[in-house]
Amino acid sequence: MSDVINLRRERKRRKGAEDAKVADANRRLHGRTKGQKMSENMEKQRLKSLLDGRKLSSGPAGDGSGKP
Repeated sequence: MSDVINLRRERKRRKGAEDAKVADANRRLHGRTKGQKMSENMEKQRLKSLLDGRKLSSGPAGDGSGKP
């Protein structure tokens, strides 16, 4: 004879295993570590400040650009 099992617990166990598989797949597809996110954010800030430093001003004559 086979063992008696609680069907409610078995359903929860199977659902948990299924959810774990989905979560693992999502982590592989979309997941990044905190360090990777911070590194990317710092690189964006560095590039933005580099770009801002190289902009030419083309405003009105009184903007301090040295044009009379």
